[in-house]
Amino acid sequence: MPLSRRRPGQVLRRTKLREVLRVRKPGLLTTVQDLGRPNAISAGVPPGGAMDRFAHRAANLLVGNDEGAATLECTLSGPELVALENCLVAVTGADFDPRVNGEQEATWSGMFLSRGDELTFAGRRQGGRAYIAVAGGIAADRWLTSMSTNLMTARGGMHGRQLLAGDVIAAAGDARSPAISGRQLGHNLRPDYTDHTLRAIAGPHMRRLGAEGRKTLFGSEFKVSRDADRMGYRLEGPTLDASGDELLSFGLAAGALQVPRSGQPILLMADHQTAGGYPVVATVASAAMPVAAQLLPGDRLTFAEVSIEAAREIRAAQRAALDSLIT
Repeated sequence: MPLSRRRPGQVLRRTKLREVLRVRKPGLLTTVQDLGRPNAISAGVPPGGAMDRFAHRAANLLVGNDEGAATLECTLSGPELVALENCLVAVTGADFDPRVNGEQEATWSGMFLSRGDELTFAGRRQGGRAYIAVAGGIAADRWLTSMSTNLMTARGGMHGRQLLAGDVIAAAGDARSPAISGRQLGHNLRPDYTDHTLRAIAGPHMRRLGAEGRKTLFGSEFKVSRDADRMGYRLEGPTLDASGDELLSFGLAAGALQVPRSGQPILLMADHQTAGGYPVVATVASAAMPVAAQLLPGDRLTFAEVSIEAAREIRAAQRAALDSLIT
């Protein structure tokens, strides 16, 4: 079993552990994430996991991992990492300008690090969250079947916390596929993070808005407020009136757009609460959530209504893009 003493400079102690990277600087908020713990939602545990699941999956596939392996989720800035042995890594999601020994490297591409090489990031150029995958996956504390970090409970990941200087990152095993550097996901297959139009499906309480409220929701611009984190984003913009009879609490999902009494909608994200009683007027399509995951306070966005069938088509296109990386 791993030891969880929550001190920097530790690794998770398992047999046949391969130490691959040392953290020289951790970045603003870098945590270990996988695809979360959806099986624990019924027990009231937030699903968690990577905010941008497309970028997370793509990073893993680029280094030959199963797409659910643990990666590093880097928020607003990237860490400084030193290779302790030869390894294959990939950086996807937001563009933080990755560098190897000071030389610029491409994102959405597998890159080979030799022992002693330094992976750094010059600064954020676009987006809010980048993902670093290591061939073999990242070894971490497992809680309720997932290695994802839950900061509120201090469970999972690197002893339930963000990375600290001196931490050592170990590989969980061997890559599923041969490690090949230079593999890329084409620009036309990546999410367009510059388009902040979030496609959304009408929610169970859409009728509460009425015709004018529906027009306002899908015809107005909103701004991500300063009250935004992995649980959800409070949006600023025109007031939505979804008043009516009080609702009993019901199950929630990432992408749900709640309208509290203030009329300022809340977009639920990866660490969302599992149940609530605010009306849900729309749900952002799963294929649009990667773009939502890259939004930061101050960013502006709009919602575009789509049918369930159209949302499924967009999701199928994303799945095909990921499948192109499977060897």
